[in-house]
Amino acid sequence: MITVRRAAALDAPAMAELLNEITDEDGKTARGRPVTANDIAQMMQSAPDRSAWHVAQNRDGALRGFQYIEPSGHLPPEACSIATFVKVGRTGLGTGSALFSATAQAARTLGYVWISAEISAENEGGLIYYQSRGFRVYGRRADVPLASGRRVEKILKRYDI
Repeated sequence: MITVRRAAALDAPAMAELLNEITDEDGKTARGRPVTANDIAQMMQSAPDRSAWHVAQNRDGALRGFQYIEPSGHLPPEACSIATFVKVGRTGLGTGSALFSATAQAARTLGYVWISAEISAENEGGLIYYQSRGFRVYGRRADVPLASGRRVEKILKRYDI
């Protein structure tokens, strides 16, 4: 059973560990260096108004994933950006679905009309995940630099709330 709730500062160590595992596993995140619990706590604390962070946990309280939405300078005010992270080896088991249900409701409550996901064209799992939630392609960005210096194509997907 998966439980989803709002993320709190006490979740930061587990969130950082999960994010670092994903980065080590496949390099599909845009982060160029490992993150610390303090980095995650700071991100949550300094998140702009109209942001929402959620965590998904196992029955025993172990973190399975997290997701957040926030406004973005490159999007209109009726849209927010989304980021999703699920524990390595735990994808396809309902974590992303459970997180997105809570996140979509939070987006409605915060007054958003649509959600934008920006996924590396190389991230097949991410592309499939957002497609399965009902996101559709609305654009592309070529030659986007990552923190590592590598350049990738980004696929822009949109979910109308």
